[in-house]
Formats: sequence, structure tokens, C-alpha cells
Amino acid sequence: QVQLVESGGGLVQAGGSLRLSCAAASQFVFEIKTWGWYRQAPGKQRELVALMRDGLNTNYADSVKGRFTISRGNAKNTMYLQMNSLKPEDTAVYYCNADARLLGRGDFDSWGQGTQVTVSS
Repeated sequence: QVQLVESGGGLVQAGGSLRLSCAAASQFVFEIKTWGWYRQAPGKQRELVALMRDGLNTNYADSVKGRFTISRGNAKNTMYLQMNSLKPEDTAVYYCNADARLLGRGDFDSWGQGTQVTVSS
């Protein structure tokens, strides 16, 4: 019901920065209640990186605190993940997630297709 499209992944050296974007779209009127970034490294389970609830409250995995920042665009249908001081262990496919409320239709959980982030040492 809500489509998410990520962008901004790529290859970067350790210590570098990347900014991921996630754009939400739907044919229905909607509001994103919770935005999230998750990641999955090869052979590992998908894990939470950062959450933003109601556009204000944020939570981060301990491994990224102080280095990553989740934020929402002014248009409220775009979310960003600024990643600084990247480490090789940050290498993973990063997925955007949104808990959306569609007007008159209820709540839906949506995932993006994922974007690869590779950090070289």
C-alpha cells in the first residue's frame, strides 16, 4: 500500500560517510508513524539500526550511536540515515521500513528493496 525506495548506498573507505535516503509513495493519503532503518550482513540476521517515532523520538543500536543520525525530510515522506565514521563492520544491505497509516484503510508495514553499503578497510 506504501512503496519505499532507498538510495544512497555504495562503496566507501573506513572513516568515510554516506547518506541513505528512503522515499515513500502511495496512491492513498498516508502518514508515516514510525520510520526505521535495518541492516543485514551476509550470514547474519537482520538487525535494527535506527528508529524514528512520530517524527521526534529516535532510537539507535548501540553499535551506531554517535555515528549515525536518522532524520525526516521537510515533506515528511522522505527519511534519511546519515552515516559517519563508517567501519568495515557496517557493511550490509540496508533496508528502509515504515509503519504507515493510510486514511480510512488502517495501518500497514512496508519495506524497501534494500541498498548495499560496503566499507573497505
